Amino acid sequence: MIFKPADILIPKNIDFEKWSVVACDQFTSEPEYWKKAAELAEGSPSTLDIIFPEVFLEEPDAEGRIKKINSTMSGYLNSGIFEELKNSFVYVERAQSNGRTRSGLVGMVDLEEYDYRRGSHSKIRATEGTIIERIPPRRKIRINAPLELPHILMLIDDRKKTVIEPLKASKSDFRKLYDFDLMLGGGRISGYLVPESEHEKILGAISALCDKTEFEKKYGIPNKDVMVLAVGDGNHSLATAKSCWDDIKKGLSGKEAKTHPARYALVELENIHDDALEFEPIQRVLFDIDPEDVMSALYKRYPRASTDNNGGHRIRYKYGETRGEVYIEDGAGNLAVGAIQDFLDEYIDQKGGRLDYIHGDDVVATLAGEPRTIGFMVDPMEKNKLFESVIMDGSLPRKTFSMGVASDKRYYLECRKIR
Repeated sequence: MIFKPADILIPKNIDFEKWSVVACDQFTSEPEYWKKAAELAEGSPSTLDIIFPEVFLEEPDAEGRIKKINSTMSGYLNSGIFEELKNSFVYVERAQSNGRTRSGLVGMVDLEEYDYRRGSHSKIRATEGTIIERIPPRRKIRINAPLELPHILMLIDDRKKTVIEPLKASKSDFRKLYDFDLMLGGGRISGYLVPESEHEKILGAISALCDKTEFEKKYGIPNKDVMVLAVGDGNHSLATAKSCWDDIKKGLSGKEAKTHPARYALVELENIHDDALEFEPIQRVLFDIDPEDVMSALYKRYPRASTDNNGGHRIRYKYGETRGEVYIEDGAGNLAVGAIQDFLDEYIDQKGGRLDYIHGDDVVATLAGEPRTIGFMVDPMEKNKLFESVIMDGSLPRKTFSMGVASDKRYYLECRKIR
């Protein structure tokens, strides 16, 4: 049972719009977004008080902030603001900023079935390269936390739409848990408690996706280990949960390890074939550099790069008032994002600079208008190639794709005890 019901905590008698805030790894170059969120949430219980927005990671007294987060979590638990839904799934519908609605299912994954290392053969796999250096700061937050609250989105390749989609037709019979507008242009979200009578069908459908014969038939790939779930968003958060669990289980008996809450991680499961689910590219902005020197180095790194379409990867760029595009074909790998990431890693290693990952070409254009800054933009990858690419080639270059624009990312809402 790689994905199963969880004991889910839902806040009660609170303002949901103030409670729910977007994933902590969004708007990392826009502190004004988080200032607005704090103003909106002021005076009410809020997940903003129990997460660490990454825009603030470099600020002083991070340790003090983490202690306050853990203390606030305990305070929320002791104050009785949560209702615990034992052994439950929550069916979620998210009306996105573009007006389309995607569906999901909140439950928990077994971290024993997950391996984030490149070349993994586990049933749950990372889709992008995991930056090991990004795990320790997250460990500091999770290791003593009494709660987890997910922004992790997991994907299944459910072409027959057997797991999540049947719930949509029955939702009118389910208990509605919440239905509200998300702050700062995040669209609208509604959640429904899935009756226990539906659990067997859900678990049976997921088990069918684990069948090796059907797996090989689906992808036309013999002699490959079955992959059922892929991390769509929150790769480093899930890797952190795995890292913490690997440490915790060392002090447990075999029996204790089977039921310990930290063995699992709360996630939202989505079908990659949901028509409303779109892959957006994650763009790059390089700060504190000479843009013209960067472009000169790019042409040295890829000598056959051209402003004419030579059949290579198209990469757009902007600095100041200058815009252009370059096509890279020599030694650039299978994806444009890999080509530009390889170059930027080498450039920063040799000459310095600060790199940030940005959602939205408009945000890139604004940031790249500042002095000593350059933005690079790639086209989105085709989502239907994701599973086959990971199965065949392993995890993709880091920050290859995004499930929607920044405002459509998962907002924190449900919680679960992990201690």
